[in-house]
Amino acid sequence: QVQLVESGGGLVQPGGSLRLSCAASGSSFRNYIMGWYRQALGKQRELVATITSVGTENYDADSVKGRFTISRDNAKNMVYLQMDSLKPEDTALYYCYARDVFTRRVDWGQGTQVTVSS
Repeated sequence: QVQLVESGGGLVQPGGSLRLSCAASGSSFRNYIMGWYRQALGKQRELVATITSVGTENYDADSVKGRFTISRDNAKNMVYLQMDSLKPEDTALYYCYARDVFTRRVDWGQGTQVTVSS
């Protein structure tokens, strides 16, 4: 089991940038595929991006390709989501996610709110 704590959300103007961070504690961080989901008000939770323990990135939401970058620091047990050229439609609660590659257990953070508005 891993505990996840997100930070870095906030209010930003369209075209701006934010960097979300997720601190993981507990079991071996390298055993986890890490990722970010988001959920806008009234919509289903959407997978944004994932990254494997060796750094292979995958962007599941077409709308963020070329604007968002996921990364991780295995030495610090951290995963990040760099969000550039933000749009109002990026407004959502962003959740950090960890999936154990051996047990397939999934753990979630509490979420951090991102609001893109002028």
